[in-house]
Amino acid sequence: MTDREVFLDYLAEKSGRPRHQLKDHPLVPVNDLPESTMSGLSQDELLEVARRNAPAVHVNFQTCTASELPGALDSFVSAKAQGHLLLPTDDENFAEFGLESWREGLDPKPTYWVPAASRETNITTASQAQAAIGFADFLCAESCTITAPTTPGQGRAFHFLPVNYLSIIRKSKIVPRTRQAMDYYDPAIKSGKLTTSNLNFITGTSSTGDIEMVLVVGVHGPLEMTYLVVTDR
Repeated sequence: MTDREVFLDYLAEKSGRPRHQLKDHPLVPVNDLPESTMSGLSQDELLEVARRNAPAVHVNFQTCTASELPGALDSFVSAKAQGHLLLPTDDENFAEFGLESWREGLDPKPTYWVPAASRETNITTASQAQAAIGFADFLCAESCTITAPTTPGQGRAFHFLPVNYLSIIRKSKIVPRTRQAMDYYDPAIKSGKLTTSNLNFITGTSSTGDIEMVLVVGVHGPLEMTYLVVTDR
């Protein structure tokens, strides 16, 4: 039995009632809105939907071509890092975007999220970073949400503790809604293609208006977030 099954059996025993089995109560959707909403839009149209929705979630939304990407990152580092840049240990994505030489040429040298380091060490490193540059799997246009699973090279605190955060996303990875992202993640996790402790769905900076109805942005997590969409390969 998995840890989840053991835990759920324990809860059922303590509550004095039998387990509720999903296979005996299949979900019957009342409509097809999760699949059909914006389903006919092109990638260019989805890009514009995301761009329009970015101000509502306090995101600095930018686009660039693959050849312009190093320069766009240089501008971000110069404006936001103040000598304290955090990068993921993620050779595959750096190679895919052609950023190996850009990474090697950084001065001062960045710090890295290190898979072999302790949890406390990586959390401290992330909390001390003025800026972080990471990679997202998807951008959900409707809510301007990026998705990034927790991985050994890009842990959960990587996305939430630096002061400024930039996420690189391919234009081809813009999807209409979170449903389309989950349509990828669900089979990937079940098949073992993706192993992760959690999926991070990040919709801009954290904000609250609880105190005297005054909106405060960046209450938890980064003070500023940038989505950088790469429009070609």
